[in-house]
Amino acid sequence: MSTTTHKRESEVWLTVPEALDGKRLDTALAVLLPDYSRSRLQRFIQEGHVRVDGRAPECSDKVLTGATVALEVPEPAEVSWKAQPIPLEIVHEDTALLVINKPPGMVVHPGAGNPEGTLLNAVMHHTPGLAAVPRAGIVHRLDKDTSGLLVVAKTDAVRLRLVRELQARRIKREYLALVRGIVRAGGSVAAPIGRHPVHRTRMSVQQRGKEATSHYSVKAAYRGHTLLRVRLESGRTHQIRVHMAHIGHPVVGDPVYGGRGAAGNKGQGPGLTDLLHRFRRQALHAERLGLRHPETGEALEWTAPVPDDMRTLLEALEEDARG
Repeated sequence: MSTTTHKRESEVWLTVPEALDGKRLDTALAVLLPDYSRSRLQRFIQEGHVRVDGRAPECSDKVLTGATVALEVPEPAEVSWKAQPIPLEIVHEDTALLVINKPPGMVVHPGAGNPEGTLLNAVMHHTPGLAAVPRAGIVHRLDKDTSGLLVVAKTDAVRLRLVRELQARRIKREYLALVRGIVRAGGSVAAPIGRHPVHRTRMSVQQRGKEATSHYSVKAAYRGHTLLRVRLESGRTHQIRVHMAHIGHPVVGDPVYGGRGAAGNKGQGPGLTDLLHRFRRQALHAERLGLRHPETGEALEWTAPVPDDMRTLLEALEEDARG
């Protein structure tokens, strides 16, 4: 497999390897250019930005070993994101990257209904040069109501290196998840995840979904609830929430996958029952992040304590278990 960059950074030439012989063009490009989504690559093909041996192809065209594929990446449209002076809890910063402890309730990236006030707007204010980096250097996301650590690259070169490390599963991501029910021992969930066929804002375990694996161990057991440490191999949308619900232990407070309410031990006190009812987000925290520095190769690791609302809930559960 070979990739050669010519003259302009926006033009990439590739040679189709034997392993992709006979594959659809869009499928082959998704393998050769993992930094782009398949839908974006299909759009490049449809808009005429791709040539195979000098001709304009269709997405469904089959490619042959040794074929030359030229991709001219169109210049990105001018973004309208604006920098905003929003406070950030910065755990680590150097010339290459930022590590941020995101609070619950903060959206990571602007979108429909959230055009501003996001983590992206905040990092652009903190580091103005990120306006020139795709997604303002944000390498991976957390759900709005999930707290914890994420990494931001300060240059596109660093971003691409970190994306490759993430895809190769060499970035360590561990979460704390408070789930409903008693989990007796650790284990793994290897179940593919895809878009729910009916409820399109939800994900679900399905045979044709993308490979997804989560490993979990018991950190603390309470009456009717368990605190798990979960390590991700893959990084699918809502992965932990979907996998925990799939094995019958939804994340406490999760409004989408069945974790909301005070299900648990019938003997729990009214104060704890009320606290569980009032916990209005998923009790999920990205506690630990580990990676090799993209420039120095140094092994780095960071941890972040759970936010106050989740800490209060855990303390109440612990007190209830002792009583």
